[in-house]
Amino acid sequence: MLVLSRKKNESIVINDDITIVVVEIRGDKVRLGIEAPKEVPVHRNEVYEAIRKSQESESAPGSAADETQAAET
Repeated sequence: MLVLSRKKNESIVINDDITIVVVEIRGDKVRLGIEAPKEVPVHRNEVYEAIRKSQESESAPGSAADETQAAET
């Protein structure tokens, strides 16, 4: 893992098209601004994990998606 130090209003560039800017530092919280192409999903980790779990349950055998597909055939 690459670890970088940044101050307020400093940024990090990833792959020429993603920019992460330190917008604010207040106590133990850091606010980040993220500029990325619309086709690049950007989520907080807890949101990403919830999406992933939802997708896993939809694709699991016996899921509602499987039952719907079976009913259509």
